[in-house]
Amino acid sequence: MQKPSLCIVTPALSDANNGNWQTARRWARWLAGHYRVRLAKQWPDGPMVDDGTDILLALHARRSAASVAAWAQAHPARPLVLALTGTDLYRDIATDASAQQSLALAHRLVVLQEQGPQALPEALRNKCRVVFQSSTARQTLPKTHAHLRTVMVGHLREEKSPQTLLEAARLIQPGEGIYLDHVGQALDPALGDAARQTQRDCPHYRWLGGQPHAATRSRIQRAHVLVHPSRMEGGAHVIMEAVLCGTPVLASRIAGNVGMLGADYGGYFPPGDAAALAALLRECRTGQTPPGGGRLATLQAQCAARAPLFDPAAEQTGLLFLLDELLNETAATARPERAAHPTRKT
Repeated sequence: MQKPSLCIVTPALSDANNGNWQTARRWARWLAGHYRVRLAKQWPDGPMVDDGTDILLALHARRSAASVAAWAQAHPARPLVLALTGTDLYRDIATDASAQQSLALAHRLVVLQEQGPQALPEALRNKCRVVFQSSTARQTLPKTHAHLRTVMVGHLREEKSPQTLLEAARLIQPGEGIYLDHVGQALDPALGDAARQTQRDCPHYRWLGGQPHAATRSRIQRAHVLVHPSRMEGGAHVIMEAVLCGTPVLASRIAGNVGMLGADYGGYFPPGDAAALAALLRECRTGQTPPGGGRLATLQAQCAARAPLFDPAAEQTGLLFLLDELLNETAATARPERAAHPTRKT
């Protein structure tokens, strides 16, 4: 029997190297053994509207709205899955009509962390499923006690709140032994200028610009702590990548981060509060002193407890269960008499 055909629509392809692309590429890999999978920036992605695709899985309610609407019009009975990321879940669906229409048209909604369903209108939560993203685990490396090396991974744009790290760098003195590395492209030129000025003024801060994914993961693995100060987040890849290599996280207390790390996690600071971030970094630095302990060790243990949520097998199982569930429902709807009389001979 031929495998069903699945088109994953992602507004960002490999040239963007962002979270949406990483999610789409990984999902294509997990599902390839069970579906005929292709990635596309939009649907339809060719001259034929009926191109043999059985399921559409679209990322981002607003940015994929045209594809969602086209699919629903062309194939209203075929499964339509919409994965909600960050800006759509926590901004667009509240105000954007096309994003709201995408929610209504989808047969299933996917969110990437456990706080996600609470952002949806209550009437839509019954068709929502949580699928945590995953990554490969890496060995936890031994790290020096001579200083605290931190890394932030996030493009310089308002949603990632790089200003919080830049302000924290100015509150920390060079002699405190706290070094701040910052990976990300300057999508906002003004924030790029601010990063360059902070680097000139603060010798303990380095803006490294955009880096390949493998190099970035290596920096996370070697750091003592990951700083993640976002104002808006659907479920950050860098959080799970840090957790899976034993690097604790200091994160803004927003729903997307709490849904990844848990409500009781001890490494949160208020969004935009540079002084609170600087204080947490100092606590982590103090806790390095042999034999260790304190805040840094506590955070590491809490992250280790969350690590199984980000296992690749768990993500693959969640995706396959969701798609199989939807295909079965669609088949039953297409054969109402058989569904009503399952023992009838045909």
